[in-house]
Amino acid sequence: MQRAMAKQTEAEREKRTKIIHAAGEFEASKMLAQAADVIAREPVTLQLRYLQTLTEIAVEKNSTIIFPLPVDTIRVFMDGVATMRNGNGVMPARPASPTEPESSAGSNAVHHLDN
Repeated sequence: MQRAMAKQTEAEREKRTKIIHAAGEFEASKMLAQAADVIAREPVTLQLRYLQTLTEIAVEKNSTIIFPLPVDTIRVFMDGVATMRNGNGVMPARPASPTEPESSAGSNAVHHLDN
């Protein structure tokens, strides 16, 4: 008799646990839906959340974080490099140094900035 009562009590506890868990899942899904609405209205919030997550990871563990960049962002830099290599860039030619002949300073060669 005691075993039967103990089993029934245990079953009731498991039932309450499952109900509480299901209610938590339901609340979490509602919050995720609200977050999706905010992100849909303001796309920059996704980038901010991403940066916040990276900050949390950096605090928790001392490890290397690979920071992926969107292809569109990388393309801007690659297009700039290609433009500079083709000699069509906006970087001004450096003035001729006293040891350099005047004709080479104004050429269309790619010039590098000195650090």
